[in-house]
Amino acid sequence: MSTTQPRGGTGRDTDSLPNGPAAAAILAAGIGCGAVGILAFAGDASDSVGRLLNIYNPTGTLSGVTTLAIIIWLVAWFALNRLWRTRNLDTGGIYVAAFALLAVGFLLTFPPFMDLLQGK
Repeated sequence: MSTTQPRGGTGRDTDSLPNGPAAAAILAAGIGCGAVGILAFAGDASDSVGRLLNIYNPTGTLSGVTTLAIIIWLVAWFALNRLWRTRNLDTGGIYVAAFALLAVGFLLTFPPFMDLLQGK
């Protein structure tokens, strides 16, 4: 009597595992990156927003930007994971959205681009 198991010996059929949790993690990472860029730009462009984001004086607005972006990332990951945990999704659009949000985060934290948008 021999039984066959998939490679790795886990006994689980990996074809039946949903990809929703992985898609949630990828998109949430993009949302977090986009949040860093948007918050950094807002804190730099507006003195009142900059004061709101200043949680710890030695680091200035960066303390609030990173803290709030981490909270946004975790909330997005939690919500998307709960929404997609049992689903199989077409991940092409999710990858594009995550990459676009990553690009937004990068561009809005790049000083020459940020200065260009502010007219400096």
